[in-house]
Order: sequence, then C-alpha cells, then structure tokens
Amino acid sequence: MVDLTKLTAANAARWNKASVLPSLIHLVDSVAHRLVDAKDRYEKVSASTHVPWPVIAVIHERESSQSWKASLAQGDPYDHVSVHVPRGRGPFGSWEEAAEDALVICPPHAAKWDDWSIGGALCLLEQYNGLGYFRMGIPSPYVWASTDQYVKGKYIADGHFDPNAIDHQLGAAALLARMSLIDKTIPQEWHP
Repeated sequence: MVDLTKLTAANAARWNKASVLPSLIHLVDSVAHRLVDAKDRYEKVSASTHVPWPVIAVIHERESSQSWKASLAQGDPYDHVSVHVPRGRGPFGSWEEAAEDALVICPPHAAKWDDWSIGGALCLLEQYNGLGYFRMGIPSPYVWASTDQYVKGKYIADGHFDPNAIDHQLGAAALLARMSLIDKTIPQEWHP
C-alpha cells in the first residue's frame, strides 16, 4: 500500500524545485493555451464533479491529446464501450458525460479526492496513471515529463517497466505550471 501523504509531500517538494525544460517551453505553452481556451467545457465537468478544471484539462491532454471524441478515462472513443482499462465503460452521449463517469466512477475516483493543494493535485494525477513509479522511487512521467525532474523510465505496457524508455508526452506538472501563467484564476499555490 502506498502512503498517499508521503506521495503528496514528495510531489509538493518536487513542484517547488521543478522547471519546464527550456527546449519544450514553446510546445508546452502552445498546449497550455489550447487547454485554457477550453476552460468553459472543463468548468462544466468541474461543477458536477468538484475536480478542478485544470486537473481535468491535463488528464484530457495526457489521455487523448485533448480529443473531444475520446473518453477521459483512457482515451477510447466515448461513444463506444471502452476496450482499454478501465474496460467496459460507455457508450456515452457526450464527452462531458464520459468525463463525469471517468472522474466519479473510475479509479482513482477523482471526484472523491479532497486535497487540491498542488501536492494533492499532483498525487491524484499520479494515481490516475498508477503508483508503480512512486513504489520504485522515481518521478512519474505522467506528472513530471518535460520538466527537469524526469529523465527516463516508463511503463510501456501494463506491468512492464522499461528503465530506458522516455515519455515524450507533456507532463501534467509542466502543463499546470504554464497554464497558471496564462490563467490567473488557477490557485496561486499552483503558480511556479
């Protein structure tokens, strides 16, 4: 069993010293602007789930490159029954309906999470992808890719870790940091 209090503290400490890799700032900013531009849609889901809209946005980016045709749960088309974990979800009538299902019904049950400090938000995001990295004592690429806190190591399939694989997706922490520079309504604690 993972001590989520320790994970929250570790992620908060890492946040305080992290920076986006200079070579990726332009790309991260471009995606961050795209996510902030969709704030209204994320806020609708946030209103029904109580998950902060920036968290929903970065999950959406990580799971499906912000495809409005894909479920927030795993990136499968929301209007079909999902085949990836969590399997058997859907079909849903809209992206918002699928997103609510992902946040309320599917692990890690983000709608039940109550620690929305930056450490808590990053802890929830890490749970969204799995806690194997924390168990190994390394930064989760889901959270830390594209920052100076992550170098390499990635689960390339369920239960199969490759210490040399590199996650080329933008990490949730980098996106949150750059989004907070664009939208000042994001909690001050979340500003780099």
